[in-house]
Amino acid sequence: SPTRNWDSPEPSGSLDTVEVPAGAALVLRLLIAAVYLAVCAVGLVGNVLVMVLVRARQRRRPSALNCFVLNLAATDFQFVLTLPFWAVDTARDFSWPFGSAMCKIVLSLTVLNMYASAFFLSAMSIARYFTVAGALRRRSLDDGGAACCRAATPVWVCGLLWVAASLATAPTALFSTTASVAGERLCLLRFPDGSWDWLALYHVQKITVAFLLPLATLSACYLLLLRFLRRRPRPWPSRVTRSVTVVVLAFFLCWLPNHAITLWGVLVKFNAVPWDRAYYLVHSYLFPVTICLAHANSCLNPLLYCLLRPEFRQLLWELCCRRRSLSSSSPAKGGPASAASGPAQRRWRSSSCSEPLPPPGRV
Repeated sequence: SPTRNWDSPEPSGSLDTVEVPAGAALVLRLLIAAVYLAVCAVGLVGNVLVMVLVRARQRRRPSALNCFVLNLAATDFQFVLTLPFWAVDTARDFSWPFGSAMCKIVLSLTVLNMYASAFFLSAMSIARYFTVAGALRRRSLDDGGAACCRAATPVWVCGLLWVAASLATAPTALFSTTASVAGERLCLLRFPDGSWDWLALYHVQKITVAFLLPLATLSACYLLLLRFLRRRPRPWPSRVTRSVTVVVLAFFLCWLPNHAITLWGVLVKFNAVPWDRAYYLVHSYLFPVTICLAHANSCLNPLLYCLLRPEFRQLLWELCCRRRSLSSSSPAKGGPASAASGPAQRRWRSSSCSEPLPPPGRV
């Protein structure tokens, strides 16, 4: 997992003073492994669906926002592909069976996509603000989206965000390895000997770059959008502010518990707070749950950014109807049955698939 405190023995205290029921630990590990696999399955289906819909939408009406959504879906798709490895690792009591090379690859990909996901969420919030603001100024959503595309070429922006995510992942790629700890082979970060501050600084970077800065960007765009809409003489549909609110809350609630416990570990390493039984129990039992919650954000992103938008629901409806129409016309051509039922089938298809989806407020 990208958020586990690798290579982090306690600076004070002793594990011998803390009794952890073996049965409870086993149940928790198996439950977490099952959650990883479930998130992987849902995330694969959801993000593939989003990529298909966004590609179709992008061909019809290109926009910077859709370009960022497509990259976010690709990022989350790669992210959930690493979860089966972490499921096996967790079920085996964090004993890594895949070798040192796979440890470096899987851990680096996991952290890379964690950063990339946060960066693309930030870019999407900025694009969303300029698209809505530009649309209201010009009274045309197309003009607003086009202006946003002209202001900053989305492809180049996406490339820069991937480069930034790669640079942020460089310490993980450099220091990730396998090591024998208490007779078990673990996949962890091994920093230079005698420098525990390295790990603390690593987590400070992760909290700042992957959480605080994106959260500040999301919140700033949300507040600017609210301020802009309140100054408009005509009211704007509430679904705009509601969708932005859901996005900010989802990112905050999914990642805050994990980063809060990580920050607690950083304070322990800097001897700002003592290592005690409470920290060990929270890190052993609650921290894995926060990892599951953070990973679940990869399943929420497709729902929040695609399936809740009416234009994408309409496109999904059209694709489903098109596939149903193809399956309805599969009988052999020229047969009596197909000749007799052809007009009726065509009338049924036109009546069932030509209806638009109901407005978002009535779904």
